[in-house]
Amino acid sequence: QVQLIESGGGLVQAGGSLRLSCAASGRTFYAMGWFRQAPGKEREFVSAISWSVQGPRYADSVKGRFTISKDNAKNMVYLQMNSLKPEDTAVYYCAADRYSVDRIVAATADYWGQGTQVTVSS
Repeated sequence: QVQLIESGGGLVQAGGSLRLSCAASGRTFYAMGWFRQAPGKEREFVSAISWSVQGPRYADSVKGRFTISKDNAKNMVYLQMNSLKPEDTAVYYCAADRYSVDRIVAATADYWGQGTQVTVSS
């Protein structure tokens, strides 16, 4: 059974930092990434990374502030979020795909986690 378990969310003041983690179990993936969904808004792509030499991808809204990384041995992906803004407040979802980073960016990934809440106060 495949599971994606997110952790690391919480409440932080604007300008602060959080580190999200996503642990995958049940199989390995070609790519993993993060989406977020704020209240009343559609789910939006944040970042993705593959287990190949491809570089990571970021949404323009988080470039320079967020960094995605992976631990192949642990089958985990992380999202270091710095300089957080109130508009970063959302539920953050981990996504994983067997074949393609593009499928994650397009929100058509094979598997999704349950989400972790990130709240940034002003």
